[in-house]
Amino acid sequence: MDSAHRTLLYIGGKPNESLLRHLSDCAWLVVPAMGHHAAAKLARAPMAGLLDLTDGLHEDRIARVEQLSRSVPVAWVALVSQETLERKAVRNVIATHCFDFVMLPTSHEQIVSAIEQAIGMEVLRSEVEPRELDDTSSSGVIGSSDAMLELQRTIRKVAATDATVFISGESGTGKELTAQTIHAQSARRDLPFVAVNCGAVPPDLLHSELFGYERGAFTGATQRKIGQVEQAHGGTLFLDEIGDLPHESQAALLRFIQQRKIERLGGLDAIDVNVRVITATHQDMQAAVAEGRFRPDLFFRLCVLEVREPPLRVRGKDITELAMHALERFKDERARKIHGFAPDAIAAMHNYAWPGNVRELINRVRRAIVLSEGKLITADDLELAEHVLLAPNSLREARASAERRAIEVALFVHKGRVVDAARSLGVSRVHLHRLMQELGIPTRTALDEAHDSIDPGDDE
Repeated sequence: MDSAHRTLLYIGGKPNESLLRHLSDCAWLVVPAMGHHAAAKLARAPMAGLLDLTDGLHEDRIARVEQLSRSVPVAWVALVSQETLERKAVRNVIATHCFDFVMLPTSHEQIVSAIEQAIGMEVLRSEVEPRELDDTSSSGVIGSSDAMLELQRTIRKVAATDATVFISGESGTGKELTAQTIHAQSARRDLPFVAVNCGAVPPDLLHSELFGYERGAFTGATQRKIGQVEQAHGGTLFLDEIGDLPHESQAALLRFIQQRKIERLGGLDAIDVNVRVITATHQDMQAAVAEGRFRPDLFFRLCVLEVREPPLRVRGKDITELAMHALERFKDERARKIHGFAPDAIAAMHNYAWPGNVRELINRVRRAIVLSEGKLITADDLELAEHVLLAPNSLREARASAERRAIEVALFVHKGRVVDAARSLGVSRVHLHRLMQELGIPTRTALDEAHDSIDPGDDE
């Protein structure tokens, strides 16, 4: 077989000789799909397939398609006539097994175009095959961008220690997943992982939720309650939205981190608890510390190691991978098969700023799966049509957008160190500071000043 040609499996009657010559000119080698074992030997990559239904529905042909699809990745395109397309059984076969169909008579160019698009989407799907999130042999997070590779390296490093970890990042970036991954890669992986959303528990109940209470501690306390901190004994305690922790609970948490002991509400005995503490928030902790809403001594004990969660807008090619992962995960929520994303959807997803990050992406894809009426999810289905051809209004805006993205990526990769980020960007520290101020990108100055004002050996 000519290595310059790609394989096109064919199922049907005798193919048109003129079409065969045109396919050969377009670098396709047509191979009759006599059996799935023979096809499997040919398959070193996703292949295209041509299913001829112009002479009606043949059960043996459909059985062969099903066999092949289970054995090798094949992007099927159906050839139909107006008469056969009117049959419901034919339409069901196309919807179930095929990426697209072409109605004859038509030009050879249109057939080749459909085949090229089908194989392109099949290759894309194979390249972004979703990884299992519970696979503890890898990072447990999806993405191969520079920002995510840096995150994965950081996770591996912090998982090897037992120090407290602070995960910073915008809302919807997947901070709890990162915490679960750190736990799964740590020596505590076989012990409890207990997550508490500090912003979801009423402030007057949070203390007892965290530390528990004894029977009779207050009206309605008819029996002892073991708190979440104690339930995590031996494992990992994840406190999400730590910025919402009330001052009373901040003081109690600080005492626990210093002494590794707790007291249940209404109790007299100190209880030893051995947990690894991971916290996270989407809030600006610099402002919280500077404004007195969060104790600086507690924060700097929680932030022994910091993990920065990258926003989706700086993750580039990960956007398509995450969208495909969401499609694979939720595609069974509708009966009709969806083959992937239309080009306008992919363009819109990369143009959109994703203020809700990964959570928003998953929600948009899941909604589109249910509402889409075609085989491909479009920008309209994602409600992102206005972002397909989105372009800055001026050269100045285009430059500012590019500079913002480059600076955000550099700061993430270098963990907020402006000197290192400036060096990687090829500018001076002063110039980078000025750009950050112009673009509204926060610096760590306020937080660093608060840190310098604390004596590391001070326990109160």
